[in-house]
Amino acid sequence: MTEFDWQAKKLAAQCPELAVGVTHEELLHSINTLFAPLKLSFDKVLERGGWHHLGGVVDIDMQPLANNLRLWAETVSGGDIETLLDKCSEQILFATKISGTTLYFTASTGDKPQDFLQIEVEVLQEVLDRPLSDPDFLPDSVEEFLDPVDYPHLEPEPVGKPHYRFRRLQAMAEVFADQNFHSRHVQNLLRFMQDWQNSSAGHNDAIFCQHWVMVLQAYQGSDKAEHYNIKPTTTFAEKVADFAENHGLSGAEMAKALHSFDRKVGYPFAWYFLMLNRKGVPTTVAEAVLRDQMEAYAYLPARDLKILREWEQRGYGV
Repeated sequence: MTEFDWQAKKLAAQCPELAVGVTHEELLHSINTLFAPLKLSFDKVLERGGWHHLGGVVDIDMQPLANNLRLWAETVSGGDIETLLDKCSEQILFATKISGTTLYFTASTGDKPQDFLQIEVEVLQEVLDRPLSDPDFLPDSVEEFLDPVDYPHLEPEPVGKPHYRFRRLQAMAEVFADQNFHSRHVQNLLRFMQDWQNSSAGHNDAIFCQHWVMVLQAYQGSDKAEHYNIKPTTTFAEKVADFAENHGLSGAEMAKALHSFDRKVGYPFAWYFLMLNRKGVPTTVAEAVLRDQMEAYAYLPARDLKILREWEQRGYGV
């Protein structure tokens, strides 16, 4: 076990017992209490919602008949869709879904951008999804029954209380140091982190993990081991409307717009990193800045200009 595994196991046990709050302060307090002996302090930096997965089956009184819709359908049907439809027509039944939000907590552990711990905790709630029987919908298979297209859905009325579930704790420095780091865009990710370290953001003590998290998607490689695809995701939640295509800014106006944007996001050279992440800053901004530099508008620090010119020679994104 690593030095963090015991804390992770304790947090996994505590999560279901904690009441889900609007700001999740009790959860954050529990996390920081667990990691206090390691002199680590976490912040909640991001919430990502809007996802869901299959739930179970309830009757008209909201009483649960099964907590796993797939298992219930496969058991009842025995592989025969007609048997399943007959069962669903005998009483009024509803499918539920599990609505989820992922909370990201981070704590810096060193000087490099990738030196941080990232904790993911899910907020899960079972809600109504759809009636299991509809005379206008006759699926041809159990799979179509489980995942119907153009099926009437219900208002997502809560079936149970929301609860926390610990997802993972990841030491990002270990992920990036792993010789089996198999992300499809590994070189771009490494360059992204190096650009941060060399830029005004890295030189002005902006803490990377307060502004970015790494969204991990696990998959099994050809070696049968678990690997991750990694997507850097900004914690800046506002919609970017400062730079529209063909905005036409240049010179002093562009300099003012860039500085204003960076202040809003919270660190210098922010526009560049959001551009690499395709978060509302078009590459035309970089092209306009480079043209300005050719015309002796010196509003970009030398270290940032060097990075931008390297991007001009060999562009990339993450």
